[in-house]
Amino acid sequence: MELLGSTLTATYAHPRPTSTSFLPAVSAMASSYKDRFPHYSLTQSLSLPWRPSAYYKVASNVPSLAPFSKSSRGLSESKMLPFISNRTTLFTRYTPDDWYRSNLTNYKESETSRHNAERLRVETSRMIQDKEQQTKKTQSDSTKNLGERVNDIGFWKSELTHEMDEMIGETNTLSDVKKRLERALAETEAPLQVAQENLFHREKRMGIDLVHDDVEKQLLTEVDVVKSCQERMRRHLDKAMSQLASDRAAQHELEKDLSDKQAAYRIDDKCHYLRNTSDGIGYFKGVERFDATISVPESWAKFTDDNILRSQSERASSSKLREDIENLLVVTANEMWNQFNKVNVALTNRIAETADAKNKIQSHLAKTLQEIFQTEMMIEAIRKAIRDKGAPLKVAQTRLDERTRRPNVELCRDPAQLRLVHEVYEIDDTVQKLQRRLRDAEDTLQMLVHTKATLEHDLAVKANSLYIDQEKCMSMRKAFPNTLRLVGYT
Repeated sequence: MELLGSTLTATYAHPRPTSTSFLPAVSAMASSYKDRFPHYSLTQSLSLPWRPSAYYKVASNVPSLAPFSKSSRGLSESKMLPFISNRTTLFTRYTPDDWYRSNLTNYKESETSRHNAERLRVETSRMIQDKEQQTKKTQSDSTKNLGERVNDIGFWKSELTHEMDEMIGETNTLSDVKKRLERALAETEAPLQVAQENLFHREKRMGIDLVHDDVEKQLLTEVDVVKSCQERMRRHLDKAMSQLASDRAAQHELEKDLSDKQAAYRIDDKCHYLRNTSDGIGYFKGVERFDATISVPESWAKFTDDNILRSQSERASSSKLREDIENLLVVTANEMWNQFNKVNVALTNRIAETADAKNKIQSHLAKTLQEIFQTEMMIEAIRKAIRDKGAPLKVAQTRLDERTRRPNVELCRDPAQLRLVHEVYEIDDTVQKLQRRLRDAEDTLQMLVHTKATLEHDLAVKANSLYIDQEKCMSMRKAFPNTLRLVGYT
């Protein structure tokens, strides 16, 4: 409770320096006891030195101190007896014992007041020292806690920075591998187009050469292999794009957390170095009652730890995906190259077979042409032989005809007649045999001509097949991309 004329704030909040003298100055005493108890000016009581008005007025306010006052006797001013100006009556109201007891009472009260004031002063000084030490200790503890907090934030900030650097490196590496995969996927279009065009060109083979040979089988297998490689590359490309999105999301969380940590580090570091003599400090009434916190140290540390663990998990997945893509590029390149070599080997063998068949056809065609020539010469000889038999047949028949004119008995079946008849039959049989042989020779010639036409057609077919396989297909396959291009390096 605050006393009249003096505030507790003035006493405790702004203590005055202790004087070297034991007794306080008069001015200090006057200010200390000013208006503590209601009183009246002594100048009024001393105006009439024969009348103790000061004590009387005080006692009139406190009935227990003035047993003969008007209020104590229950008399109003209108009922009071008229004042009798008698000197003896005025100065015989109290006895000397009352006077001594009053003095003793005042002395004791004065000693008690001084003792209480001294005790209050000592306790106040001790309290001020204790509170000063407590305030310093509390401020020191707060500064220590702020320093520990700054160290904790610095630790997690360094962890976030390290993890973010690792994540950025992993993201860039995965992005490079993704670009290589895209280039490798684009490079597979050329082998696929070459294989499909080879199949298209080989459809232009003619006749018997339009066969489902080993080359066609290997070309179809090559198309399937390239398409299978493309499908696997597209799947891994989709995975890479999804993984890049996850990596960037984790990196964004790390950057956001790191930004918050940096801001908190600057604020707490500033708070850590604030002192009582620092600039910019001031009163913020009620700020201690405003709690804007949304986390506790455990949840705060767990939040950053979860972000780091998520980033590490995404980095591990990204690293595994990179390894899978690297292996895929090597495997697909090897598969396409192996199938490319198989197709080339099959084409080379087929070209050799076609060339050998063409050479053999050319050899048979030459022999057939020679045989046709000889057969034609033979036919001409047979025809000449048939023509040559006409004169002897005419002679023999003429002889027989002439001999039929012999007279009478001279028509004798003599040996000459028999021989002439036999000669005619013999020549006629010879002509018939030559004519049959002529027909056989002509048939043989027709067969040889047909064979010649067949060989010539087959030779053209083989030449066309050889041109397709050797000039069209093999020349196109020279543009097959190398291994570095198939794994996406160039």
